[in-house]
Amino acid sequence: MATQIKVSNEEPDSEQSLSVAEQRGARRVALFIRTAKLIADGREYLCVIRDVSASGVRVRTFHPIPQHQTLLLETDRGDRHLVELVWRTRDHAGFRFFEEVDVQRFVEDKHAAFPRRRIRMDLSLDAWLYADCQLSKVVIRNISQQGAGIECERWLTIGELVRIETNVFSPIYAKVCWRRPPMYGLIFEQTFQLDELAQLLAPLQPAEAPGRLSRKDAG
Repeated sequence: MATQIKVSNEEPDSEQSLSVAEQRGARRVALFIRTAKLIADGREYLCVIRDVSASGVRVRTFHPIPQHQTLLLETDRGDRHLVELVWRTRDHAGFRFFEEVDVQRFVEDKHAAFPRRRIRMDLSLDAWLYADCQLSKVVIRNISQQGAGIECERWLTIGELVRIETNVFSPIYAKVCWRRPPMYGLIFEQTFQLDELAQLLAPLQPAEAPGRLSRKDAG
């Protein structure tokens, strides 16, 4: 049976919006702020986790949540959780986990199998790279607030200062921090604000989902 999604300008009271069983989990809510991303049928959107219980999570969003068949929440440790949208407002949304989570393990770094990392958004964006008085065509394959991964046929050296230009961002100055030609990692001279990056990236996602995901994709 389809879940009714509440849409309003105010956040619903968590005790009113959850079932009795879910309320027991809601009382174990951990309040914190952690960057994450929502993956709607393969389309990626930045968000911020604001609180979590065993049965659900509340996130800060920067854009409307698109129509979808499958929705995943990916944390900054790479963990993915299959979720269902329960309610949303202009800039917040509540989701129910399909499988209950261990809140302590979800929140505390000492329980993590992998360290926290900057959320990287996968994409394929044509760009131009300027370095050593030469202009080269490159493709941005992923991006975070602090850096990007690019595909470039040109040889770049570690520590080299480059300028990246696209039709989406203002010119970005960065240094090469790793290389596995033709892939290179860049660290930006000036980082993006999270909301700025989220709003720049959201329009790059396809209007139609590139493919459907199943529950086995959540891990």
